[in-house]
Amino acid sequence: MDRAFERTKILTDHLLQSSPPSPVQTSLSSNACFNYTPPELSEKYAFDTKEMRRLIDGHHLEVRDRLFGMMSQSKLFNPRVRGGKVFVSPDYNQPMDLGCCMLTITSTITLKRIDYLFDRGAFKGWLTEQGEEIELRKFASFEVFGIFDHSMGTMLAVHFFLWGGAVQVFGTKHHHNKWLRDTETHVVKGCFAMSELGHGSNVRGVETVTTYDSNTQEFVITTPCESAQKFWIGGAANHATHAIVFSQLNINGSNQGVHAFIAQIRDADGYLCPNVRIADCGRKIGLNGVDNGRIWFDNVRVPRENLLNSVADVSADGKYLSSINDPDQRFAAFLAPLTIGRVSIATSTVYISKAGLTIAIRYALTRRAFSLKPNEPEVLLLDYPSYQRRLLPLLAKTYAMSFASHYLKKLFVKRTPQSYKTIHIFASAFKATFTWNNLHILQECREACGGQGLRTENHVGQWKAEFDVQSTFEGDNNILMQQISKALLAEYVAAKKRKKAFKGLGLEHMNKPCPVIPSQLTSTALRSSQFQMKALCLRERDLLNRFAAEISHYQAKGLSKEHAFNMSYQIAEDLGRAFTDRSIFQAFAEAEATLAASSLKDVLGMVRSLYGLICVEDDSFLRYGYLSVENAAAVRSEITKVCGELRPHALALVSSFGIPHAFLSPIAFNWIDANSWSSIQQ
Repeated sequence: MDRAFERTKILTDHLLQSSPPSPVQTSLSSNACFNYTPPELSEKYAFDTKEMRRLIDGHHLEVRDRLFGMMSQSKLFNPRVRGGKVFVSPDYNQPMDLGCCMLTITSTITLKRIDYLFDRGAFKGWLTEQGEEIELRKFASFEVFGIFDHSMGTMLAVHFFLWGGAVQVFGTKHHHNKWLRDTETHVVKGCFAMSELGHGSNVRGVETVTTYDSNTQEFVITTPCESAQKFWIGGAANHATHAIVFSQLNINGSNQGVHAFIAQIRDADGYLCPNVRIADCGRKIGLNGVDNGRIWFDNVRVPRENLLNSVADVSADGKYLSSINDPDQRFAAFLAPLTIGRVSIATSTVYISKAGLTIAIRYALTRRAFSLKPNEPEVLLLDYPSYQRRLLPLLAKTYAMSFASHYLKKLFVKRTPQSYKTIHIFASAFKATFTWNNLHILQECREACGGQGLRTENHVGQWKAEFDVQSTFEGDNNILMQQISKALLAEYVAAKKRKKAFKGLGLEHMNKPCPVIPSQLTSTALRSSQFQMKALCLRERDLLNRFAAEISHYQAKGLSKEHAFNMSYQIAEDLGRAFTDRSIFQAFAEAEATLAASSLKDVLGMVRSLYGLICVEDDSFLRYGYLSVENAAAVRSEITKVCGELRPHALALVSSFGIPHAFLSPIAFNWIDANSWSSIQQ
């Protein structure tokens, strides 16, 4: 009866809209919110971070800083206030206007930013001046552009390095006079039509055909089938006015192989030229600020002088002329200068790893989780050994890549025809390894930032999608590793055949007695540069010997050389990685050796030790028997110790990257204020 009475009263009060009874008052204990404390207040710098930046940036610091400032001062670069700081970003969440394609919007914004930089002289002399200084300035600039937006950096790389570089290298004086200044001032917007639907890495197999009409002295470019359509051509879908077209050259019924031609695809008003068809490649998982397009040529006629003729030419009456008679050597001469694409990818990728690690480590120095004991403060993420183990080896790897990229850039800017092969091998090795490393680093940083890593404004997760493409463009990474092994095998066979010492590519260690790893490894030995170099040389040496033996084994069984290579792909990839790890480590060790005794050298030596240890930790050292199980365990234990010793220097090491706050993300700083209600309202 009591319950029925109570329910009746509730219904009566509800119907009469009477006020409900006052709730029972309970007292809530106050609980102070977590407060953000800048890591600079507690983390001490044991060395001069500006000096470290000069060491790892290597060149043109003032150019980098000027470009950082130029971009952060314009509304075109989307400045937003978060947590009391201004951050710039490339509008990953740009809303779509009704009736307008999202891809068109993003690529148009990218082009506006590029025009802003053109108007302020950011590219002055890039194609009309020559020398090491201008080339290093270009590399420094691309390293900055990529941190802001991979799409912008890629559009500029296509325009200057691929289109402009092809005109410079494949063309001759009249091409230079006609095209380079207009390219440098953006009157001409160039793209690079090499890849096709049916052929990407296999450039020699492209199906586009060009014939010569001696009556009109014109070349006729044709897309004979759907697989011959030019595909993934950056800048082609909406904006490019001209294209470098790679095509089979057919003269009087004889195929002379792949050659490069200049074809106009749009007029000055942006309308397609006659007999040119273009379609957008569609939305991608990243890089949507680049208008990748597909091009069909329906008997497009171009003047005879539009053949880029530094390697071969066609006379007015239709005779094929070349000083290089061998088709293989002629094809190699066409492709050798294009190495700059891989060099620029490798070197700029390092800076994305730097930015991602700066964000993740700064966040881990201010974000706390769990207490070790009741009523004690929660622990900083980076004070957990597991977090140190996740992030600090990647920091060491990024420092190592920085020094290796300096080596590669110097090799490239001092190039000679005799050094093209060496540059090709190192550029392929570093491009593949740096881009793979970058994806791994960004993924680990994304996870280390927890849910905050998912937000596009915090960059890290978005960068992973943006830079995923690097593992396949300018050469699939797995194929590049196999190419490196083929090149190493050629050096091996030549040295054995001539009975001469190895020379070049860092293979001189093959001339020395085979290194021996002690049965028991002490902490001192494990950290020493000498031991680490010996271990890496031992692996490379043994894998090269194994690779040569395996190829010979398959050939002895009647397989062709090409088939033998295909059957040996696993050891080929292991050898490619061994060569690359040793080369990167060597560049790091040589940089360390140039420093006088100082706190900076002490910390850098610790970073080098960590990099060497994570190379030796690779499972190939166990798989091929270079390390015993006990020694492998000792390596792993030593890595944990070095990570703990590097922990106090983490902030200084990422601060040395010199990336302005505006180009990082809100979670690298006051992430509490950045997520507050007042910040959201802004």
